[in-house]
Amino acid sequence: MNRIVVALIALIGSSLFIGAATAQQKEKKMSILDLSVPTIDGEQKALSTYKGKVFLVVNVASACGFTPQYTGLEKLWQDYKGKGLVVMGFPSNDFGAQEPGSEAEIKQFCSTKFHVTFPMFAKVKTKGEGQALIYKMLATKGEPKWNFHKYLVGKDGQVKAAFASSVTPESAELRNAIDAALKE
Repeated sequence: MNRIVVALIALIGSSLFIGAATAQQKEKKMSILDLSVPTIDGEQKALSTYKGKVFLVVNVASACGFTPQYTGLEKLWQDYKGKGLVVMGFPSNDFGAQEPGSEAEIKQFCSTKFHVTFPMFAKVKTKGEGQALIYKMLATKGEPKWNFHKYLVGKDGQVKAAFASSVTPESAELRNAIDAALKE
């Protein structure tokens, strides 16, 4: 009789544990850290390699009025990379066809004209049909309205904030948000 009671208690306890574990798995939100994306050089990059870092994800373009922001983004990268920020450039031709070049042409342009050293990724669709998964996730804070729209992603891989193209990399608004995310 005692063995039956012990067996029933063990069975009920393990069922409750399995049920709780399953519920926790369902609650875990997909994060940007779960993604793997192609770099500008065509290699797959698991974003989990940046775990514990804060991301600033920017849709960039070479022939846009905001293109000079590359200089500010590079300065931001240099100022903050040692503090845990990763600036990520995702070229896109979605707005005004202002990024028509190939990945090789984009890389050449960015490195020679703006001396970009922050991570650059393959050209993506930021909106509409064929939207890249990373931009589907970022768009929880609103789809980009133009080139150089910025998304701040926390250390947990969740989108914290979005900033319009007019918010420059030098702005106090953006830098204060980055500082706050780095402290979390």
